[in-house]
Amino acid sequence: MAANFLIPVPAFSLAAKQWDTASVLITSPTSDGHGISCSSVSALSSVSRKKRNSSLVVSATGETLTGVVFQPFEEVKKEVFGVPNSPQVSLARQYFVDECESAINEQINVEYTASYVYHAMFAYFDRDNIALKGLAKFFKESSEEEREHAEKLMKYQNIRGGKVVLHSILTPPSEFEHVEKGDALYAMELALSLEKLTNEKLLRLQKVADENNDPQMADFVESEFLTEQVESIKKIAEYVTQLRMVGKGHGVWHFDQMLLN
Repeated sequence: MAANFLIPVPAFSLAAKQWDTASVLITSPTSDGHGISCSSVSALSSVSRKKRNSSLVVSATGETLTGVVFQPFEEVKKEVFGVPNSPQVSLARQYFVDECESAINEQINVEYTASYVYHAMFAYFDRDNIALKGLAKFFKESSEEEREHAEKLMKYQNIRGGKVVLHSILTPPSEFEHVEKGDALYAMELALSLEKLTNEKLLRLQKVADENNDPQMADFVESEFLTEQVESIKKIAEYVTQLRMVGKGHGVWHFDQMLLN
């Protein structure tokens, strides 16, 4: 049995150069899947193809559609979708609360602070009277990585329509010598503690996103930072273990050479 459809649609006409007249009916397949039939339609789309000197022309009669669930011209009238007129207000901002914006700025400061500390470590181990080039290389790369994280957060802040506010950074230590542990182990233990602190701050940032019902921000923190952070903690923890085994003597030089490769 042929299926019956009552589908009101706007009728329209198209005119193009050197086309013949044709008609198109809205139909449905027969029950056996072969052939096409239609017992009832509420609208007929007429396609007129005639010789004209102009290009393709489309015009609609404006008949009302039924069963519509999305009415863009009505829904955009809601205040939440309004486009601000003030040049001081972000056009992109949507469902991005002040608490999330502030938390991101705080995390930017955390990343820059870690970068600053690692840069101080690089400068220390790069001295001629320290001359542990492997450690210097490792901490320089760590500093650059933390700065990249800060810049990634800054870019995300701008994407969401927030404002980046940079806070003050404390001066890091410039000496890392330790009587009992030696400078290499002491610096690496400090790095491990710093990575754990950064991870704790990132977890809090994700919590702020969850508490403010911002799944996109929570996903950003998880996908861009958390996995990499726990991997860094594992790697530096292994370095601490190795430096504890080799002590302060000649083994530190061999450990340093390993970092160069």
